[in-house]
Amino acid sequence: MKGWVIPPKENSRFVAAMEHVLDVYKRPYSKTNPVICMDESPKQMIKATGIIEIKPGQDAKEDYEYERCGVCNIFMANEPLIGKRYVKITERKTRIDWANFVKEIADEYPKAEKITLIMDNYNTHEAASLYECFQPAEAKKIWDRFEFVYTPIHGSWLNMAEIELNVLMGQCLKRKIDNINEIKSEVKAWQNHRNNKECKINWRFTTKNARIKLKRLYPSIDV
Repeated sequence: MKGWVIPPKENSRFVAAMEHVLDVYKRPYSKTNPVICMDESPKQMIKATGIIEIKPGQDAKEDYEYERCGVCNIFMANEPLIGKRYVKITERKTRIDWANFVKEIADEYPKAEKITLIMDNYNTHEAASLYECFQPAEAKKIWDRFEFVYTPIHGSWLNMAEIELNVLMGQCLKRKIDNINEIKSEVKAWQNHRNNKECKINWRFTTKNARIKLKRLYPSIDV
C-alpha cells in the first residue's frame, strides 16, 4: 500500500481536488453515469533459483535466492458501488497502453451517457494520449464518453482503485511469478472470483470528515 501522503501545510489545490473527488463518491449508483476508479502498478517478475529438496509429507519450502525477470504493468479499474472490476496486464505502461485500456473501459459501458473516471495525475492520464493511439475522430469519440476526475497530488489514497490493487497484490500476487502469462492467468481467475462475489467498497471518508481531520490543509480566511 502506498500509504497516506498528505501535504504538510495549507494547500488550496489539494483540498479543492479532494473535495471534488469526495463529492463524486456521494453520487448514487447510475447506469447512465457510472463512477469508475482507475489506477496502475508495476509488478516485478521473479524466478526462484534456490532448490530445496522436500521429503514426502513435509511442507513446501522456498529459498531466498531469486532471479529478476523484468517488470510488467497492472491496470486496475473498479466500479465500487456494484463490486465490479477490470484488470489488464501489459508489458509496459505507455500512453498507448493507457489509451487502449480506457477504450476497453468505454466498451464495457456501451449504454452509459457519461463515464466518470477517477485517477491520479500521472502524465499518461490525459486526453492527448487518446490522440496518440487512435485516429482523431475515434479519439474524440472516446474522450467524449468520459468525465476525467483527478485525485490531488499526494492524494492517491483518495482513489478506491488503489484499495483494489492492494487486495489483488495480497490475495493473488504476493509470491514469486516469473512470467507475464502466468500473471495474466492468475489475475483473470482472481478478477472473476471477486466479481462473482460482487465485492464492494464502503467508502466512509466524507468532506465533513476532511474539514475536521485535515483542517490544517485548508487556507485560513480572515473575516
